[in-house]
Amino acid sequence: MSLRYKVVEIAMVTDEEIEKTLNEWTAEGWTFDTMQFAMRDASKRPSMAFVTFTREDDDG
Repeated sequence: MSLRYKVVEIAMVTDEEIEKTLNEWTAEGWTFDTMQFAMRDASKRPSMAFVTFTREDDDG
């Protein structure tokens, strides 16, 4: 078995979109790993987010 990764881009970073993404992919069997935010210089709010999930993959 090997570890597979899934990266999901969130273009509209709100608490609702983050929650929706986390619930959607964990329901599919993925485990939350990390979240990274892309920031703009002119704003304190992130312009997008990348959420990483993992799961064990059966190589067969």
